[in-house]
Amino acid sequence: MKGASRVLLMARGLDHIVHAVRDLDAAADFYRRAGFTVSARNVHPWGTHNHVVQFPGFFIEVLTVGEPGKLHEKPHAEGLARVFGIANRDFIARGEGFSMLALESRDIDADAEDFQRHGIGMSQALPFTRDAKLPDGSTVTVGFTLAFARDAMSPGTSFFAIQHRDPAMFYKKELQQHANGASGVLGAVLVADNPADHHIFLGAVTGVRDLHSSSIGVTAPTPRGDVEIMEAVSFRDQFGTVPNLDGEGAALKGLRLNVPDLAATERALASGGIVSHRHVGRLVVPPEAAFGATLIFEKQP
Repeated sequence: MKGASRVLLMARGLDHIVHAVRDLDAAADFYRRAGFTVSARNVHPWGTHNHVVQFPGFFIEVLTVGEPGKLHEKPHAEGLARVFGIANRDFIARGEGFSMLALESRDIDADAEDFQRHGIGMSQALPFTRDAKLPDGSTVTVGFTLAFARDAMSPGTSFFAIQHRDPAMFYKKELQQHANGASGVLGAVLVADNPADHHIFLGAVTGVRDLHSSSIGVTAPTPRGDVEIMEAVSFRDQFGTVPNLDGEGAALKGLRLNVPDLAATERALASGGIVSHRHVGRLVVPPEAAFGATLIFEKQP
C-alpha cells in the first residue's frame, strides 16, 4: 500500500482528452486546417483508430472506431475493448465530441487502488502496446497502462488514469509545433446541471483535495491544467456558445489551450476556413465547427 499512500498526496495532471468522431479523416483535416500538427493514423489492437495532436505532456486523441468487428474478438472482447473501445462506439452513436478525460499517472497500480478505495474504480490496471509512426517515417512500439474511474451520475463520460511506458518514445517536439501558436493545455471544461453534485468525484479522480468553488462552478487545479465543472449558462457566459446536453450528469464540452497571440491564432484559423468568435478575451471554435467539441484559445502567462 506504500504506492497508494503516495498517490493520495499527489494530484494527477491532465494527460489527454479523447475527441470521438464518426469520420476520422475529416476530423484530422479539420485539425490540420485549424493550424495543428497532426500525427499519422494509429491503430489500437481492439479496432479503434486515432490521430494525435501533441503538446508538452498533453495531447488530443482524435478517435473513431475503424474496425468495429475487432471489439468482440478474443483476446480483446474484455478489458480495454469494453471500457475504451465499446464506450467510444456508444458515445459516437449518440453524437460527436469529447468523450473521455485522461489524467497522468506515475504509479498506475496505486492509482487503480486509489480509485477503488474511493468507490469510483471500474477496472484494474490495463496495459497495451501499439505501433506509432514517428515524424521521420520510422515506426516504434509505444506502451501505456490505463485504470478507469466512473462517476455514477455521469454514465456518458469516461475518466481514466494513464501511465506511459516510455514518454520520450511517444512525445516528439516536431509534433508539438503548431501553426496556430497553441503551446499547451490550460484546462478541460465539463458541464452539469448541478456542478456541486460531482464535487466528491472530481476530487477523487484528480487527487486534488482542495477544490475551488465559485458562482461559476467547481474547479480542480491540477499540476497540468484545470478541470472545471460549470452549469450550461456559465459555459455560455464564459465561452459564448451553448453546450448541447443530451445525457445525464457531467459532460466534457470544452478544451482550453494556451496561445501567445490571439490575433495570430485567429488569422491561422481563418486561413484554414475555420469558424471562430471572440468572447470575453478568448477565441472560441464552436462545436458546430469542431465535430461536437468546443476549442478555446486563451493568452495566459
